[in-house]
Amino acid sequence: KSSPKRIGAQDSYQNEEEEKEKEIDWLRSLEEVEDILSYKFNNKNLLKKAFIHPSYHFHDETKESYERLEYVGDSVLNLVISKETFLLYPDSSPGVLTRLRAANVDNEKLARVAVKYELYRYLRHKAPDMGDQIQAFSKDILNYPIHSNGLIETPKFLADIIESIIGAVFIDSNYSLDIVWKVFKKLLEPIIGPKTLRIHPMTELYELCQKNKMSINFVDGSTCEKYRTYNVVLKNNTVIGTSTCASRKEIVKNRAAKAALDHLKATLPSTELH
Repeated sequence: KSSPKRIGAQDSYQNEEEEKEKEIDWLRSLEEVEDILSYKFNNKNLLKKAFIHPSYHFHDETKESYERLEYVGDSVLNLVISKETFLLYPDSSPGVLTRLRAANVDNEKLARVAVKYELYRYLRHKAPDMGDQIQAFSKDILNYPIHSNGLIETPKFLADIIESIIGAVFIDSNYSLDIVWKVFKKLLEPIIGPKTLRIHPMTELYELCQKNKMSINFVDGSTCEKYRTYNVVLKNNTVIGTSTCASRKEIVKNRAAKAALDHLKATLPSTELH
């Protein structure tokens, strides 16, 4: 009768040992992150925490994830990018600077960094579909070397990784914005500037329609739950753009706007495009 208990205790001991080995391997692997960043952490716990996804301690609210570091990193990134664009482009208007900042700190831009340097490999999580999301995003960005302007689905956790690392470096460096920028300037390259900044397809479409006194509506044409469809429709009920995909509403509408924009550019006289 006592044998099963002994076996159970032995299994438990083996599991604990395996977990310890995994922990040691993970901690060693984080040294690779320091090499990627060219920054050595004084407080290794900050680096550890930056790579713990909320799903990893889903059933234990006492254990922290990267969320607090992400919160700090988001604010710090906005500030350092604002400073950099302000200094680099003294002749740019506040509107252009705002667009430059938005393009350089959004989820897609940051997720590209996580993929480029494979920082997702160090993330501890218990989310089942992350691998598929990373694979799909990595494939999608091949069509857009710098930025898609809202045309592809971006896994938020990839951007979260970058923001949490920024937060960790900021705190570890005694809240030094200069050190944060020194560490991340290289990683964030290419920084999107006025020459590479593209107008969002939705904005460009509305501007073009306004110039040509055209009224448009986005009509939900979805016929099933899995795939969402949006049509861009003129006042006379002519469909000039459509998109159907299993993405968020915002992405589908952006793609429909891009399709409508391409249609108008191909059909309107060139004098009416500018």
